[in-house]
Parts: sequence; C-alpha cells; structure tokens
Amino acid sequence: MQLSPKYTLNNGVGIDVLGYGVYKVPAEDCANLVATALDSGYRTVDTAALYGNEEGVGTAIGNAVAAGTPREELFVTSKVWNTDQGYDATLAAFDASMERLGLDYLDMYLIHWPCPARELFIPTYKALEMLYREGRVRAIGVSNFEAPHLHELLAATDVVPAVNQIELHPWLAQTELRAVHAGLGIATQAWSPLARGAILNDPVLLELAARQGRSVAQIVLRWHVQSGHLVIPKASSAERIAANLAVFDFSVSETEMAAIDALDRGQRSGSHPNEVN
Repeated sequence: MQLSPKYTLNNGVGIDVLGYGVYKVPAEDCANLVATALDSGYRTVDTAALYGNEEGVGTAIGNAVAAGTPREELFVTSKVWNTDQGYDATLAAFDASMERLGLDYLDMYLIHWPCPARELFIPTYKALEMLYREGRVRAIGVSNFEAPHLHELLAATDVVPAVNQIELHPWLAQTELRAVHAGLGIATQAWSPLARGAILNDPVLLELAARQGRSVAQIVLRWHVQSGHLVIPKASSAERIAANLAVFDFSVSETEMAAIDALDRGQRSGSHPNEVN
C-alpha cells in the first residue's frame, strides 16, 4: 500500500503531501470512494460544506477508525461556505459541519473564498482562530485568497494561515502567489491540480507521459510534488484513485520540469477569487 510523504505545516502539524479531494463526488458515492481511497493508502481527505458530502466522509472515517486505523493518522479538512461568513455564523457553520462529519475534532478548517465584496473574511477568520485556540481544529487556513487578501488578513489577525488552497496546475502556475506563500510560511495546496481534466490532452504532457511510461495525470501530479505543492486530486474510480497516489516511485527531470513550467498560460478552470461573492 502506497503512503504519501508528510509535510509539516507552520504550526508543526503534519499533513499528507497528496490527499483525496471529494469536490463533485455525489453524496451517495462519497463514503465508498473515501473508503477506497483510505484502503489505497490515502490519509488526508478534503471536503467542504458546499460539497454536500461531509456525511459520507464522516462515515468512511468512522468506519476506518472502528476497523483499527488510528484517528490521529487521518487528516480531514472542511471549509466554511460564503453565505456563512461572519464570526457567529462561522461558528454555527463549523458546528453543523462537525455534526455531519461525526468527528470530535477537525484537522483543518478553511475559509472557502475571500468574498471581498462581503468584507467578512476577517471576522470569519477570527472565528477560526477561536476554534483553533479551543483545540477543536488542529490547523486553520484559507482558500482562493490572493496576495492582497492575505496581507489584509495578516494585518488584522494573529494566526498565520497554515494553508492557502488555490487553483493550481501547469496552465495556471501561480508563480507570484506561491512566492508570497513561501515568504509568509503558508503552504500552497492545489485544487483542480489537473485543470478539471482539460490538461490531460496537452501534447507536451502526452509526450512526457509516453517517455516515462506513466499517465499524464501522474506526470502532472509528480510536477506538483516536486514543485513543493500539497495536492488533492479527485478521482471516481478505484483504479484512478490508486494511480494518483502512485507518484512517489519516479521523478521528473529538471529538463522535463522546465518544459511543464513553460506551459503556464494563466488559464483558469474555475472562477477568479475577486469575482466570487
């Protein structure tokens, strides 16, 4: 069984470099797919209130623990949705997520989007800080924050986010934002690491994959790992779930890394953070 290496967040908590994301995993399939991922060696699972499948994640985690997997080996992330921003609303949303998950504590809780027009991400984050101080969550962070949002947040709060989860793939390399993260001690975690599948037909990547005898997805995920990103690919079959984790027994050369880096075209598969409110 393949296991992901660990990455140490800025507060000393360990997280898998490569975890399992459940965005757009149907609620009725989620428990079985997360169980498949856990059986394949995944130990980090990323969900959100928006996804509507926290119950399935919780069921799979609970069953794994009951079957002998120590809870402390598992890492569960969830996120507060935009309409629940604000101090009191965030605390209520967290309680609702925890009830759906059926967990005693959460490993990481994120603000899903900054929603700058709402002007609520600072009180929202202060609620996360309270949950962190109370020990109800082991790490807190943000998602989809641009550099100005991060600087505004840091000027008004005490706990540096452990993670900023952003859209990131070879067509959207986010070089400047990643440099900001590095300077602040914030880990970069990639959502949509395969550009929602669009990148799988890129001719440069197809050639590299053929040369390595690997799938394009494995080449791209290896690029993420070697670039220092945390990554949470979604997959809906046991074969792809296992294949996505099988990226720690080969490497991409410096020349190949440079060829992948050169694919950056600033092309998003999702929304720009300033446009989501």
